Amino acid sequence: MIMMGRFALLVFLEFASMQLLCIAADHDAAIFYDSFEEPFNGRWIVSEKDDYKGIWEHSKSEGHDDFGLLVTEKARKYAIVKELEEPVNLRDGTTVLQYEARFQNGLECGGAYLKYLRPQEAGWKPKEFDNGSPYSIMFGPDICGLTNKVHFILKQKNPKSGEYVEHHLIDPPRVPSDKLSHVYTAILKPDNEISILIDGEAKKKGNFLSAQDFDPPIIPAKTIPDPNEKKPEDWDDRVRIPDPNAVKPDDWDENAPMEIEDMEAVKPEGWLDDEPEEIDDPEATKPEDWDDEEDGVWEAPKIDNPKCQTAPGCGEWKRPMKRNPAFKGIWNPPLVDNPNYKGIWKPRDIPNPNYFELDKPYFDPIAAIGIEIWTMQEGILFDNILIAKEENVAKSYRDTTWKPKFVVEKEKQKAEEEAAGSDDLGGFQKVVFDVLYKFADIPFLSKYKLQILDFIEKGEKQPNLTIGVLVSIVVVILTAIFMLIFSGKKQPRVEKKTEVAADTSNDQGSSGEKPAEEEKENETGGAAPRQRRRDT
Repeated sequence: MIMMGRFALLVFLEFASMQLLCIAADHDAAIFYDSFEEPFNGRWIVSEKDDYKGIWEHSKSEGHDDFGLLVTEKARKYAIVKELEEPVNLRDGTTVLQYEARFQNGLECGGAYLKYLRPQEAGWKPKEFDNGSPYSIMFGPDICGLTNKVHFILKQKNPKSGEYVEHHLIDPPRVPSDKLSHVYTAILKPDNEISILIDGEAKKKGNFLSAQDFDPPIIPAKTIPDPNEKKPEDWDDRVRIPDPNAVKPDDWDENAPMEIEDMEAVKPEGWLDDEPEEIDDPEATKPEDWDDEEDGVWEAPKIDNPKCQTAPGCGEWKRPMKRNPAFKGIWNPPLVDNPNYKGIWKPRDIPNPNYFELDKPYFDPIAAIGIEIWTMQEGILFDNILIAKEENVAKSYRDTTWKPKFVVEKEKQKAEEEAAGSDDLGGFQKVVFDVLYKFADIPFLSKYKLQILDFIEKGEKQPNLTIGVLVSIVVVILTAIFMLIFSGKKQPRVEKKTEVAADTSNDQGSSGEKPAEEEKENETGGAAPRQRRRDT
């Protein structure tokens, strides 16, 4: 048994040494690699441009002893650049671009991409690095608003026009939405294939020369619309036109109003014509520090007139409005097919003066790596930036530098989610029910308070019904809002001479309804004084 144990140990040590040798060989095969285990000062150059106030920091990744390059402040622009010892020629063989990024505080709006810069002869200086510095490739995550993508942009010079054009990879992959370490890989192959990997998994493949994969296409269209051709003045591209023979009917009254007073409505019995809808709050008193000369004449805040609560309404009664049966609106002639229709005009195609053909993209050499971003979140950590000529080299780095961290972070995340799912369910329900009790106390829901409280009590007794309780209460609230909107807070029943009015949805005079702002103000604890103390 002892001999077998020693033999197993020797086999393990030999295997481990071979793995270490392979890793070392792969690391030696890297064209550029920075693990940020050492401080970046002196190796990376921070831009001195005024716009870039963000502070970079040499910091550990949360939960690890592994260092990276950290974005420390939110709502800042950042720019930093590292010159390569020798420019990298992207036209020779395979090129792999890879790096890690971790959004330790999440990312709602900001970038975490790299720019692979052209030589300084193209017109830039490290200390003046900014968003206008000429790059060959831009690669990496970008999130803000509707934007959520892992960019891959090739900036290539048109040999005919001499202009540099940005070519964006179409349908790039989305950015992982968590706070874990992720590794982004772009593989440029000599057969013009481009592959984007996230965490070693292929997420997007395309071809540099395919018009379906890049916008605009790297190879321009052979023909373009003639920019100098103009649509003839007599060209009619209207499919249908107003009927020139149509005549407005004699009985069509364009001036008839949309609504008229309901002459059959009568003022409800008990309407208090002489009572105002609001009165001064009798319990309000003038503040002791109120200065009439400085603050103006003090007026008591207004409250609802309590006499109006039991009456059908207060103030001047006006007849409600109803839809005018004679209303027809502005008359327009009907449309008919246009006899002169010639179709949609477009200019003729001419040969594209900027057209050219390529066997493969013209990549400018990479002479530096830059990070130039604007972000609303701090805590973005960059790490293990790599340029290599072989895919297995990039894989070796992923396996040895990124994967161990990711496994630890993933296990921690899983444990936290499981703990939250088992321990916080009761707490979550308590928060929900506390909020629902507050809803029940809202004034305009007073009519439904007992119904809401009944739902809450059922939910507290049977926690598995929480979702059903929420749905039921939402239905009650929506019903109350609907009734408030379409019938008014103090909507009286408007009577006709012979029958109850069937349609009171347009009653604008009998309800005494106040503007929404005043309604909301009253519901939230009474109106404020009309005159406010000025700031001194």
